[in-house]
Amino acid sequence: MEFKSVSLVKGTQKLPLKYTYNDWQLKIALDRTYKANEKYMIYIDYTAKPDEFESRYPEQAMLGIKGMYFINPKGETKNKPTQIWTQGETESSSAWFPTIDKTNQKTTQELTVTVDNKYVTLSNGKLISQKKNTDGTRTDYWKMDLPHAPYLFFLGVGDYARITGVEYPWIKYSQITGRDYVAGAMENTTATIHQDQAQQDARELIDGNIWESTIAHELFHQWFGDYVTAESWSNLTVNESFADYSQTLWDEYKYGKDAGDAENFSGLNSYLSGSSENVAMQGGNPESGSDKKDLVRFYYENREDMFDLVSYQKGGRILHMLRHMVGDSAFFKSLNVYLTSNKFKSAEAHQLRLAFEEVTGRDLNWFFNQWYFSNGHPSVTIDYKYDDAAGKVMVILKQNQKSGKIFRLPLSVDIYNGNAKKRYTVWAENAVDTFSFSYTQHPDLVNVDADKVLLWQKKDNKSLDNFIHQYKYAGNYVDRREAILFAGKNQKDAKALELI
Repeated sequence: MEFKSVSLVKGTQKLPLKYTYNDWQLKIALDRTYKANEKYMIYIDYTAKPDEFESRYPEQAMLGIKGMYFINPKGETKNKPTQIWTQGETESSSAWFPTIDKTNQKTTQELTVTVDNKYVTLSNGKLISQKKNTDGTRTDYWKMDLPHAPYLFFLGVGDYARITGVEYPWIKYSQITGRDYVAGAMENTTATIHQDQAQQDARELIDGNIWESTIAHELFHQWFGDYVTAESWSNLTVNESFADYSQTLWDEYKYGKDAGDAENFSGLNSYLSGSSENVAMQGGNPESGSDKKDLVRFYYENREDMFDLVSYQKGGRILHMLRHMVGDSAFFKSLNVYLTSNKFKSAEAHQLRLAFEEVTGRDLNWFFNQWYFSNGHPSVTIDYKYDDAAGKVMVILKQNQKSGKIFRLPLSVDIYNGNAKKRYTVWAENAVDTFSFSYTQHPDLVNVDADKVLLWQKKDNKSLDNFIHQYKYAGNYVDRREAILFAGKNQKDAKALELI
């Protein structure tokens, strides 16, 4: 640290004090002897240099001695965020502010930080104020009224975002397990109960915490279900689809996009497993299939029937499509509008639609009529015809729903040569749609539904070479999964075995 002055504050005056500093400890000579519990105020003008501090004590660098970390401060490393964060435990907070850095010290805290206006700050306690400055910066004032130990002082700065922008609305959140509990879990307001299997011991956790998704699911209900509640059991999906989709959001956030895509794909397969065709194959009534039920159902035999693969898994996949269609920014802003407009009230799917329309400026009646107020899903066959002489490929997409219903589907189509790709956006709106794309070199791959977001069943008539290219270059979890499954069915081909 570099100290410019140390003063005793008396009223509006600052009286200079003598001090010594040996790069480790600051010793201040007070103006007199003070009695126990006699209060006085010290003003210290200093500049912290945590990186320099660490370089002087390299043997302790691995202990996080410098306290404050500047991550990619000049933005020179591609795909790495610019951040500041602190780590005080065990005794490293004193690397960025003067303090008695011991666990037996307790102090309140006030922190003022000025950052570029695009950054979000986080510190202990409450954000008291934010002031925008004329130079494009912003000054945030954080205050912690209750005393705590110096090693717990925190400052974080980064280009963060609040996903819904709606703070946790309740006074607390607690969870317990119940022996012989009759359900998986229940999102009682501020007090969730789980079945006792959720309480895992160290041995059970070796293979991972399989209850994380349930924890996320029930916590998300504190907003979607408790803060804003479905207007009726018919609209249950506005509670359960969001809780279901929170499992995808959580895995995506904590473990990365592949994990989120895997969770989303699992939800899709769960819904499809309950289709009338599969129910019939198992000797059940095909009319009870998940594809026979509207997402919002105004007629049902028993309200308990609403708690099914449609309200949960299908609803979650529909939200995934909606998120992809409008984009992340509009999607999460729409959730903010939905929650704040209906807080502590009940709502239905139409309120959700209106929130999305308000944010996006689009008419989304067609989307909600197709997915919320109707049933089924597309079942498609995709064929490809290449004409190298004309430099064109035709993609023929046929919808095969036995009901005769035709779905309107936004499609992203990626055309690959090597690892280079060109994206096209088209709409499927007919029983048979033919799309023509030009090329100068025969494509290695034409990838329909390139981001793998659509809720559908498909027979995609690609070649093995296409699928191998898809595995290597398309990159999406579902892309790779599809390629492996196709290769697994064609193991007589050496190239398929090599891929596996």
